[in-house]
Amino acid sequence: MWRIDDLVAAADYLLTDAEPRIEVQELAAEIARMGDTRKRLLTRALGLSRFGPRSAYETRLRLLLIRHGLPEPEISWVLRDADGTFIAELDLAYPAWKVAVEYDGRVHAEDMRQFARDADRWDAIRACDWQHVRILLHHMRGDGTAAVRKVREALVRAGWRP
Repeated sequence: MWRIDDLVAAADYLLTDAEPRIEVQELAAEIARMGDTRKRLLTRALGLSRFGPRSAYETRLRLLLIRHGLPEPEISWVLRDADGTFIAELDLAYPAWKVAVEYDGRVHAEDMRQFARDADRWDAIRACDWQHVRILLHHMRGDGTAAVRKVREALVRAGWRP
């Protein structure tokens, strides 16, 4: 009854934590024990799941980018400056092209302290010569082409070629 992206987001949630709630092998064993759908939806979702996303929207964004032919991004990638000082943990990152992609939910707009911290963080990311692409909910509505376009344009500016 769930769409594949929802199943992937659920698996990402279960696998992502300092102490994961379950290991990928355990999920695979449970699918084998209980059975999969006719279209192997559970097995496909597990194959697309990754460790690291902090939200279902980050997972959905990653899947959207991959489906539209963009390279698979790193997840929860730690950006450091030239001296090795921590700058930010990026939702999605393309280190080879220095492109940071982040999904900003409502809390980033509604909490003024969070918004102020974010603005300083964006400056710090750009100071490391990275492009910073912010994706909001309205960019992902419909088929998500607005989100894909923003990321594709940043990657192309940075030298990526399809």
